[in-house]
Amino acid sequence: MSGLFEQQAPRPLADRLRPSRLEEIVGQDHLIGPDGPIGRMIQSGRLSSMILWGPPGCGKTTLARLIAESSGLHFEMLSAIFSGVADLRKIFDAARQRRAIGEGTLLFIDEIHRFNRSQQDGFLPYVEDGTVILVGATTENPSFELNAALLSRCQVFVLNRLDHEDLSQLLMRAEEAMENKLPLIREARDALIAMADGDGRYLLNMAEELFRFPPDTELDVNQLTKAVNRRAPLYDKAQEGHYNLISALHKSLRGSDTDAALYWFGRMLAGGEDPKYIARRLVRFAVEDIGLADPAALTQALAAWDAYDRLGSPEGELAIAQAVIYLGTAPKSNAAYTAFKSAMRSAKETGSVMPPKHILNAPTKLMKQLGYSDGYQYDHDDPEGFSGQNYFPDDLPRQRFYRPVERGFERELLKRQEYWDRLRSRKQNSDD
Repeated sequence: MSGLFEQQAPRPLADRLRPSRLEEIVGQDHLIGPDGPIGRMIQSGRLSSMILWGPPGCGKTTLARLIAESSGLHFEMLSAIFSGVADLRKIFDAARQRRAIGEGTLLFIDEIHRFNRSQQDGFLPYVEDGTVILVGATTENPSFELNAALLSRCQVFVLNRLDHEDLSQLLMRAEEAMENKLPLIREARDALIAMADGDGRYLLNMAEELFRFPPDTELDVNQLTKAVNRRAPLYDKAQEGHYNLISALHKSLRGSDTDAALYWFGRMLAGGEDPKYIARRLVRFAVEDIGLADPAALTQALAAWDAYDRLGSPEGELAIAQAVIYLGTAPKSNAAYTAFKSAMRSAKETGSVMPPKHILNAPTKLMKQLGYSDGYQYDHDDPEGFSGQNYFPDDLPRQRFYRPVERGFERELLKRQEYWDRLRSRKQNSDD
């Protein structure tokens, strides 16, 4: 009975529409076109090991299979999730035997980043001597997930997320295969493509559900969203997507593009990011990129963090959004950040030089005899409240770390700094 069921069960639409030639793959012309690196490899007959890095549903598995067919190689496929060292040994042994009779092997490993560093090292001799052409597929940044030795033996190719035109082409192929039109009005068709979020396989799976509706159906956008589920945004809070989006938020704020910053803030929330993490990064932004150009920026960021702690989600997220707006519209300066880095660098370079003796306390008789506190001028006793004495180490020339900019409140701080500089210069010249 089970065998009869298997014979009658139709293959999924996405599998039936899997390209049978390289020319049928959509969205990756930069790799497989005549001028693309993979296309040139195949034409020259000189294939090298590679890593295919791209989002789900962009065609990594299909591309690997068709590369093997186009190059006349035996295709072996493993999933790093379900396979181990024993499976790899069997494949490598079989590949050696094929090689002995003049047949090459393309080993495709899906989710290759799931193999640990030691397992990745196990590929090296077989890739090095050409026993297999390795094609690894990953959704994660190879720089972080694959070891340097393996990366040095493979070329990394980035596959594109499928765009609106690519996904539209897939829908037309689906309609031709089903000999039927999707039961959608035009706006709903565009919404379906948006819901796929660049994933061709997910789009075809949703389309297969829709083909079950009666032929005369015409769903609008609201009806569509009830009929199929939107694809979850691609976001991994522990991987590259996490760092990419916080970088986009930070740089949008630095560039005073408040609307873009709000968009990336929304993207992070939609992906399930912890709002407290975002609030913490906003505090960092306030002191790094705004600083004293607007001292209230730090207050706003801290207040948003505190408000979220008190309210939680979703009410507290509005407070963080308000902080994003404030930071985006605030004047920018990294003068305090730069001053701190410069001072730290100088402190490390100068080692343990002593402060000048005149600004050291002398609580004991010996310290007084050694000159501690000798010549110290109490600034409040000066008519101008400023003595102009030296506070740097005696052997270290005076340095300028903080350089305020002509923006925001730092304009006022620049005036204050110039005022103290003039007084210091006059006092020191007077003493001389």
